[in-house]
Amino acid sequence: MSAPDLQRLLLQLEIDQLNAAYAAVLDEKRFDEWPGFFLENGRYQVQARENFDRGLPLALIDLESQGMMKDRVYGITQTIYHGPYYTRHVVSPAQVLGEDGGRVRTQTHYAVFRTRPGDASEVYNVGRYLDELVRTPSGLKYASRRCVYDSEMVLNSLIYPV
Repeated sequence: MSAPDLQRLLLQLEIDQLNAAYAAVLDEKRFDEWPGFFLENGRYQVQARENFDRGLPLALIDLESQGMMKDRVYGITQTIYHGPYYTRHVVSPAQVLGEDGGRVRTQTHYAVFRTRPGDASEVYNVGRYLDELVRTPSGLKYASRRCVYDSEMVLNSLIYPV
């Protein structure tokens, strides 16, 4: 195996491990750890496919910094009341779309299932992550994560990050 092939394989593994750790933090409701996956000025968006495909900026959630993400975590854990449920993220291997200036662009498909205690599981949100990653001393971090969901309807309200 050539050195460039090995580097691509190691990058793929690192991205997939980052996505797996991200999903585990959300599924295990360790929300305080969630902003740490992003740069200080990282951006997190949840946007309907229809708006994305048309180039429209409207997003269901649009957080422009770790500070805004921490505010969201505070809301989730301290102020929002809702019936309890569990989530389970199923994430595909990432597709590396390109590398430029120390940034890596990727696309990863996801499905999030929701289970209320004592009830059946249901598909909650399905789509793709469009990510821009940057290498930091502590590993890869999201400079941006755009969750483009395919569903035309979002069940109830979107409380937890996707």
